[in-house]
Order: sequence, then C-alpha cells, then structure tokens
Amino acid sequence: MTELQGLDAACDWIFDQVGPKLRLAAPLGLGKPNRLINLIYERVRAQSEMSLSLFTALSLDPPQPSSDLEKRFLQPFLERHFGKNYPRLEYVKDLRAGRLPSNVEVREFYFQAGEYGKHSLMQRNHVCLNYTHVCQALLEEKLNVVIQWISPSKDGVHHSLSCNPDLTLDVVEAYRAEGRPLLMVGVVHPELPVLGGDALVSKEFFDAVVMPEGEVESLFALPKTPVSDEDMMIGLYAGTLVEDGGTLQIGIGSLSDALVHALILRQSRNEEFREIFGEILKVSGDFSKFSKGLYGTSEMVMDGFMHLRRHGILKREIYDGDEKKKRYLHGAFFLGSKEFYRWLSALSEKDADGFSMTRVSKVNDLYDQNEWALRRQRKKARFFNTCMGMTLLGGATSDTLPDGEVISGIGGQYNFVAMAHELADARSILMFRSVREKAGKVFSNLVWEGGHLSIPRHLRDVAVTEYGIAVLKNRTDEGVIRALLNITDSRFQRKLMEKAKRAGKLSEDYEIPEAFRNNTPQALAAKARAIRSLGLFPFYPFGSDFTVEEERLSLALSGLKKKSRLQLMKVMFKGLFKSGFFPELKRLQLDRAGDVKSVLTRALVRGALNAVDEGTDVFSE
Repeated sequence: MTELQGLDAACDWIFDQVGPKLRLAAPLGLGKPNRLINLIYERVRAQSEMSLSLFTALSLDPPQPSSDLEKRFLQPFLERHFGKNYPRLEYVKDLRAGRLPSNVEVREFYFQAGEYGKHSLMQRNHVCLNYTHVCQALLEEKLNVVIQWISPSKDGVHHSLSCNPDLTLDVVEAYRAEGRPLLMVGVVHPELPVLGGDALVSKEFFDAVVMPEGEVESLFALPKTPVSDEDMMIGLYAGTLVEDGGTLQIGIGSLSDALVHALILRQSRNEEFREIFGEILKVSGDFSKFSKGLYGTSEMVMDGFMHLRRHGILKREIYDGDEKKKRYLHGAFFLGSKEFYRWLSALSEKDADGFSMTRVSKVNDLYDQNEWALRRQRKKARFFNTCMGMTLLGGATSDTLPDGEVISGIGGQYNFVAMAHELADARSILMFRSVREKAGKVFSNLVWEGGHLSIPRHLRDVAVTEYGIAVLKNRTDEGVIRALLNITDSRFQRKLMEKAKRAGKLSEDYEIPEAFRNNTPQALAAKARAIRSLGLFPFYPFGSDFTVEEERLSLALSGLKKKSRLQLMKVMFKGLFKSGFFPELKRLQLDRAGDVKSVLTRALVRGALNAVDEGTDVFSE
C-alpha cells in the first residue's frame, strides 16, 4: 500500500500506474472525492491523446438557479449551506453546458432526479441496471481504477469505506478473484464518519491511501425539504402498514419524511395518531405502538433511520453473520443532512456496534451464503419505495417517461419489490401522488396505458396515494382496477373506469362506491388543515435548514414552476394589491423600488405569500 500526500501527487501516481487511458469507477452519491476527480478530468480534457471513461451514478450537484427569482432565493442559501467554494464536479458542469470533450465518456446507472431530462448525451449514455447487477457490469468494463472517500484511521490499521461500501467491496473482490489488475485508491476525508461492519477494511485493501493537503470540501449535505399536504396523507396511510417486530426499508425525499414522521406519531403520540384516523380520515388500520421495534435493512440510509432510532422504534436486533453481532440496521450507502452526518460521527459505542454498513449484494438480495439467515431476519418486511405513477393493472413507472426520457434510474427498487414476493410475510409498498401538474394542467398519475414500466404488473402488491391504500397482491385484474380507482383523483375516475370497461377488464354495471367519489383537492385540503391544526404535522417535521423567511418563501414559490403563464399573471395581479411581507421581500432584495421587472416580481412573490397565509394553493397539485 502506497501513502500519498496531496491530491496532485495522487493524480500523478494514478497516471504513472495505469497510463494515459483511464477506466475509472467512482461511488454513487457522497463517496466521490470531487477535487481529485476534477484534477484527473482536467488533465484528460487538456490532452487529446489521453482518455477517460467514468463509470458512476448519482453525481451530486448543488441546485443551479434557472431564473432571476430562483437566483434571488437560492444563491444566498446555497453559499451558506454548501460554502462559497464547494468544488462542483467539472464533468457535471461541462455536461450541463454541452461541452464534454470527445476523449471523455461518462456513463451513469442512476441520475440525480430530473437533472438530465432533455440532455441527449446523458440520455444516450444512461446504463439501465438493477443495483445488484452493477458489479458484474463493471467487471465486464475492464476498469483500471476505483477512487472513493474513506474515513480517517482510528487504530492505524483500518479505514472505513463509510458512506459507500455498497459496490466497492463487491467490485474489488470480483477483480481480485479473477486476478485482474485494479487500483483501489482511498482518499481520506477528515469528517467522514468511521462506521464498522463490513465497511471496516484493513489498509492493505487499498493500493494507495491519499491524505489531502489544505482545504477539504465539506460533505455534500441534502437540504431538508417541506412535506406537502399530499405527502403528509401518503405518509400517514403508509404508517399503518408497518408491523411491530418487523423489518423496514425506506428511500429518501418528502414522502419518506412523511412516513417516518407518521411512525413517530404512532409511537410517541399514539392517541392523537388514532384520532387522526378515527375522527378525520375515518379509516381503520394498525395503530399499535412498537414495543418490539423494527430492524432496518436499506440500500440507502438517511435521516429517517436516525429519527426512528432516537424515538425508540429502530431497536429490533438480529444476529449478523459468523461473528453473531447484534445489528439493528444494515445499509449499503448513506446520504443525508448535516445533522445526520453529525449523528453518525457521534454514535455511542452501542449504537455504532448495532449499525453495519455493508455490500449492496447483502442488503438488496437474499442469495448469499447466509440466505436462510437473511430470510429469518427479514420477517414482516415492509419495503417502501416511491414511483411516478401506475397503470390500472398495477404496473409502475418509477424512472422513465413514455418517450424514453430517464428521470433517475431503477436503482434498487426492483430488487426490493422482487424480494417482497420471495419472503412469506413481506410487502412491497409503492407510494406516489395521484396527480401531477405541468404548465397549469393537471394529469392523473394513474393511467390505463403505461409507458416504460419499472415494475411489471405481476409484481404488484400495495399502492398508496394521498387518497388511501390499494392492496393488489393476488387479486384478479378486475379487483386490481377497482382498488386503484378507489385511490384515484375523482377528476379522472370516470374516464379511467370507462377505458377499463371498453377493454373488457371491468364489468359493465360497475360503479365506483360512493365513499371514494370525493377524492378531490378540496376534500384533501380540508382533511390536511384539520390534521395540521392539531399541531401534529408541521411542513418541516424534522426542522429546516432555512431561515423563517426562507421557509415561508419556499412554501410560497414551490408551486410556481407548475403554473401556466395565465395563472402566474393572476397570482401577480393579486400581489399588486397586497402590501407587507417586507422580511421576505428583503431576503430576496426586492424590498426597494426598482425597474418594472422588479416591481412585477415583487407582486408575484406577494401574491404567492398571500396564498400561503390564506392556506390555499401552497402546493399546487
């Protein structure tokens, strides 16, 4: 193992070892050492006789404002949250600008959601792979270098792969098992949490360990986002599907935040949780507390698991492997907020021992040498994932639009859906909003004809929208259609029902039950107001990275992108006759007289803020 001081020395060493043609893999998400990757990229970009093929996923990039109003809101926050000198990935900047050099190839199997929607090069170079199949694909790509962040060594003998043991362990072992040359380069990040389990490896695992000199970028931290009324309702319904003593997998985003908060309400404020369902929603479900607790097994570990551990829910322990260590959580990679990273770094000895970062083949599958142990451990498993929509026959679209545009990637979703059908008492639960809005028009996310399905209909199980739960597993096609119509927005129910009848999949005399014909935004808003009035479900259930003014602005401005020009003009017109909101306007530097554009922008902001105060049109769907 070679120890290297400084990133320039590391860059030189890598090229000295493998020559001018790099076939480089870097972890998805947090594990990329941006500055070293930038040095490599810039050297190749400057010399046409060199080449770089980069294999990765989830190339994280701070949000980039696309309008004057976005810039006014985002720029000060981004500088505060990420720092003024956060090193964006240069290849991402060039990809966005359409200037990636011809001697560089970037191939990703998972995009930062929505970032490359209309980008032809990235759409062409997307690699559609289940997470558990990536290792074999990379074996066939003949890599020569893997680079990733690692934690500092506590004992002088070991480093932790920390945030990304997911593919690194499998890929390095696969190459070495076949006797193929592959440089494993670890770059030490002083703030990366030292996590054990399989992530803890000896120094000899690496061909080189790099100690950066000077400033090291902060860890990429996700800003906390608000939970909309729709997401809150989905989270509440989903929170009744988890069984005490069971197993939990969840993803990231506002839907997962809503689910986690619902589970915490169920545990710590159980009477109020029951009141929500008994008095407001008028539905039944499992409202019991978690006396035995839950065990977590999730490819992605995020803030939600921290909150569940703090509230005494994530506490069921299993025995792990030959060492028989007790674990309450297995994860393959982590990504979250600054608070989450601080929590990981400060874990008590007991909490640290029970939390194991490991390979994705262990978390996302059942088929390793301890298959029967994994099956016993994952009892009453509830695998929660989000999707964009569903056909009335139960096929789900999660990552690709009908025209082939990839929004993100399949990642590990298929793995967990399939695993739910392999385990006797497990359930796959897909959560999604019933409608979406674009340019002022509302579209149903429940459709008759599907586009590119991420999950085929033969793996249908449970679906949850803001209007309720549909249990689909083992039902007839007609039973599936009826269940899904019950959780469809009522503006679209009749047309969808008629299509199903014309296709011969629904009896001609069928009518949607009266109880499900009021699935409207107005009815939903009334229920949401009643729940929020109890003080149980704030828009930011786990706190915020925003100031008070920024929180209000984020709520006010969040729906404007979905509006038509005419709708924006109406909001602006209302704002022309409103006064006040000076703290928010000052935050946007719109508090003083300016040109016509500033006056109109100020009116638009006032109109949107007024809607927040009136409790209308905060999240427009």
